[in-house]
Amino acid sequence: MNAAERFDSYMEHLSEGLGHADRHAGLRGYCTGLMLPLSRKSVEPMAARVDPMYASARHQSLHHFVAKAEWSDSQMLRRVCQWVMPKMDFSQGGWWIIDDTGFPKKGRHSVGVTRQYCGVLGKQDNCQVAVSISLASNQGSLPVAWQLYLPEDWAADTERRAKAGVPEEVRFATKTQIALRQLRTLLDEGAPHYCVLADAGYGVDNAFRQALSDMGLLYAVGVTSAVVVWPPGVQPLPPKRYSGKGRPPVVPRRTATLQPISVKTLAMSLPSEEFQTVTWREGTNIPLRERFAAVRVRHAGGNVGKARLRPEQWLLIEWPEKDEEPSKYFLSTLPEDVTIDELVRVAHQRWRIERDYQDLKQDFGLGHYEGRGWRGFHHHAALSIAAYGFLMAERLIADKSVGGKKNFIERQVPALPKDYIPRGSPARAAPRGDLNHEPAPTPELPVDRPPRAVSLLWKGK
Repeated sequence: MNAAERFDSYMEHLSEGLGHADRHAGLRGYCTGLMLPLSRKSVEPMAARVDPMYASARHQSLHHFVAKAEWSDSQMLRRVCQWVMPKMDFSQGGWWIIDDTGFPKKGRHSVGVTRQYCGVLGKQDNCQVAVSISLASNQGSLPVAWQLYLPEDWAADTERRAKAGVPEEVRFATKTQIALRQLRTLLDEGAPHYCVLADAGYGVDNAFRQALSDMGLLYAVGVTSAVVVWPPGVQPLPPKRYSGKGRPPVVPRRTATLQPISVKTLAMSLPSEEFQTVTWREGTNIPLRERFAAVRVRHAGGNVGKARLRPEQWLLIEWPEKDEEPSKYFLSTLPEDVTIDELVRVAHQRWRIERDYQDLKQDFGLGHYEGRGWRGFHHHAALSIAAYGFLMAERLIADKSVGGKKNFIERQVPALPKDYIPRGSPARAAPRGDLNHEPAPTPELPVDRPPRAVSLLWKGK
């Protein structure tokens, strides 16, 4: 079976979740447009390239398919996962990678747009933010859950919600709450209990980490330097004795000399012998290696350190040799007997989701949707991931056929008619051969003719 035949089978597989046969053409046309080498992958340029002779009609049909048709984007992602995951090798384990990504946007009417931190810009600005979960192995990763973060001002604005088509059941939820709900849904559907990876935006939330442990999931998440822990070998005093009134005390007692410290203070106090250079993977040009130290600590609550005593876990510290202080910190519930090499390798698997976002935005038009509605935003993202998933599956097939070397299939670009004129091109000459195409002579006034006076206009009342 060649790539074209596999693409046909893939479209048939995805079409089974659309619910209506009339949507099959829209699915194929949209996914084909997303895989074409276009500079802009919104509906109009894709329609003009997929069906150039009937661009207007195709534009309307694709717009209806992505923005108005009632099919499930979450069901689409499940079917993409069903196609790609059997081709991935999870014999050495897998990971759930949680992250969010931003889309700069002007105005205030596109769903979810507000002034907030945008990772693409590295600052606060008008943008949309979506939370996703990717399933990853050593071979690659694929987003399997996707939801727009709806800010509080949007969640409370009935008029804007109605115009954007935000479902009634969608209420304000933090990004960590969205991620946990996505993860619970995946596990309820039978997904495997892999280790969870996330950056400090999620890992710093103690409730988030506790929820992962309650679900029976290991984690390796980033934290900030201000997170407070009980250092190795320091055992806090037990809580005060219960007096019989109110709630029983759970906060460990402290003294002037028995206090938790920030992870930065702990890192700065470690002797240099605690750090060792670890290589975790091959980079583009050179192996990626850095200095790390790993110690067993107990989390001591929030930044003020007031919480019940937690079980021991790993604190992984990354400290580049040329820097004056550590650059990254991770908390992990991986087993106590794990090696520091494995701990570093797992903690640094999160780079895969950054690569997902980069490929999806640059090659599959993830950020090119120009509509304003909730349904269209999620449909477009699901279709971008579907196009990405097919090319990823083809790469995995090619890798196996050539013994692991990376090899991408060539994209089949539909041929354009010879007489097709792209939108915005200058008008072509008249096709009739019996017309005179010689340019008309330019009229010239004789240079020796004396100028005439211009008559004055009569001014009346």
